[in-house]
Amino acid sequence: MDLRELTDITDYFVICTAESGPHTEALCDAVIEGMEKAGYPPWHVEGDADRSWVLIDFVDVVVHIFQQDTRQFYALERLWGDAQIEEISP
Repeated sequence: MDLRELTDITDYFVICTAESGPHTEALCDAVIEGMEKAGYPPWHVEGDADRSWVLIDFVDVVVHIFQQDTRQFYALERLWGDAQIEEISP
């Protein structure tokens, strides 16, 4: 989601869906490892105990990894409905 015209908090949200707590953790680890290798360590990482939502903040890009029910509940795509969205399927 391109948020550059909508807010100063970040430029982009990357939102993805995990199928379970372990899947959420694996995606989180992969994102952090890949970004660190590219020279971009996270500024902040937070998540709930059951890994239904993990947020990885790289300042200009914030990655949200949700399990399906949590993603539907928070509906960031609806909340930031004016943002330009590019969907990438596996």
